[in-house]
Amino acid sequence: MLRVHFTGLDLARLRLAGDPDVLWETVLSLHRLRDKQGESIFGDWRSETRARLNGETRLLAPLVPSRGYFPDFLTPPEGLDGLESGIAALRATPADRVHDELSRLPTVRTLPAWIRSLADGDARAFGKLISALHTYHQAAIAPYWDHIQAQIEADRAVRGRALLDGGADALLSSLPPTMRWRAPVLEVDYPVDRDMYLGGRGLLLLPSFFCRRTPVTLQNTELTPVLVYPARAMSETAPAVPAAPRSLGKLVGHTRSAVLGSIGGGCTTSELARRVGVSAASASQHAGVLREAGLVLTLRNGSAVMHTLTPLGAALLRGGHRGPQSRGRVQSSMPERSTPATM
Repeated sequence: MLRVHFTGLDLARLRLAGDPDVLWETVLSLHRLRDKQGESIFGDWRSETRARLNGETRLLAPLVPSRGYFPDFLTPPEGLDGLESGIAALRATPADRVHDELSRLPTVRTLPAWIRSLADGDARAFGKLISALHTYHQAAIAPYWDHIQAQIEADRAVRGRALLDGGADALLSSLPPTMRWRAPVLEVDYPVDRDMYLGGRGLLLLPSFFCRRTPVTLQNTELTPVLVYPARAMSETAPAVPAAPRSLGKLVGHTRSAVLGSIGGGCTTSELARRVGVSAASASQHAGVLREAGLVLTLRNGSAVMHTLTPLGAALLRGGHRGPQSRGRVQSSMPERSTPATM
């Protein structure tokens, strides 16, 4: 079990990531690619991804074992700013830190020579690592990025609602069952027994699409505290979505257009009904049609359901112009499984 110890200052500095972290998703997806569970959910993704790869998994596997520790330098905080920012931060990791973290791998004695060369700051070795990460990301992550973003937004919508309704206590209490808030300690299911003292630095909660079963954190206690957890049905309110263009009403019908435009940063079925001025049953029916079309994501949170826009739904409201961070295509189904990539 992992015990995360909070002070009053830590609660005040508790944060919820606003976007998926591209490097955490990339690294954690390697676990999903290699395990054999959740075939009904991950099966198509695995098949499609493997068909695009050309040895990148074999290159990266020694750095990211199927279970247990992998180096912290693979997931710098700049990964929240996009792939290029994350890669640049990874490349700038000091050689002594790379050496220290590689030495903690259980397979350190059998690491390929090019990986051992990373610790010496070998430019060719880093080039090989970065090339493998880029190619793997393009095969396994980029085509599904819209779907990943939609899942994270849905998670944030529920977490954000909890934060607004009850503050940090409610937010921490809303986390998945693998995490239990017993103030002032957050108990987390974890493969090893460990205590994490935040010491006033706060904690970044990072919902992740490819993190399954147990949360993950960094091993180095000197780094900014982060807790990566499996995204489910929760989130922080998103920016207001522009009103639906009139032409959208002609395409999907004025009531359904109003439903799509009223979902905004996330709402329950009853809230949606009030905003549009229809019955709860009608709001639920319209949301269901939009969900089947890939425009809305609906997730259950206790006895209520939370509706959020997918990137495709938001783009449709904007008249077809996607935001600068939207990449890839929306998938109707994607992974849901467990693999403790623990630190």
